Amino acid sequence: MKQWYEELFENYAETYDREPFTHGTTGEVDFIEKEIDYNKSVNILDIGCGTGRHAVELAKRGYKVTGVDLSTTQINKARTKATAANVTVTFLEKDARLLDFRNEFHLVIMICEGAFPLMETDEMNYRILENAANALEPGGKFIFTTLNALFPLYHSMEDFINTNMKEGKSMGNRFDLLTFREYSNFEVADDKGVKKTLQCSERHYTPSEITWYLKNLGFENIGIFGCQLGQFSRDEPLTQDHHEMLVAAEKGFS
Repeated sequence: MKQWYEELFENYAETYDREPFTHGTTGEVDFIEKEIDYNKSVNILDIGCGTGRHAVELAKRGYKVTGVDLSTTQINKARTKATAANVTVTFLEKDARLLDFRNEFHLVIMICEGAFPLMETDEMNYRILENAANALEPGGKFIFTTLNALFPLYHSMEDFINTNMKEGKSMGNRFDLLTFREYSNFEVADDKGVKKTLQCSERHYTPSEITWYLKNLGFENIGIFGCQLGQFSRDEPLTQDHHEMLVAAEKGFS
């Protein structure tokens, strides 16, 4: 049986790219470039690359990028984008829980809930972070965004999603205070016009949880910031009003 995120991203590439939250790519890549000191020799892995918006933009700026995603249609759209932009990106259809890269990359990015934290268990989500750590060489950097558990304590997730998504409708949202999971029903039509109702479950994380996970995986210099669409910055303190948090950390040498 397919999970909700597998069903959602089946024949969803065109619909996905119309969403407002996909339109901050340039500013987000500006931040990523700054974090690696504009070093064009940096080898980059994009986990949960989707339709390749960050990977293609980085390749256009001269970086070597590998993008992985679970969805065939998302990967196919990413390849089409790379061809149209006349850049080379290695796009692979892979499950983020099963990656086998070892010390191959200088930078790993995972933006806009790329795989993590969509999985159905904490163990699966942790495995994605572990695989990101394994993919990095010592001294490499990990930049990702994830859902902020402070946000649902102060805001209606149903209102937020329906205000900020162009396609689909979220209903019956419930935030479980014991597990920090948001449960909802999401109605959407895919690229072929097929309507789906998905029972979704997403894990929201506290900053302390993310810090503990990363320290346990050997990361150092961990920074957690507020996440603004297209305006990633270390100068944005995280608050309860940020739907996502922005995380940057470095893999230790020990």
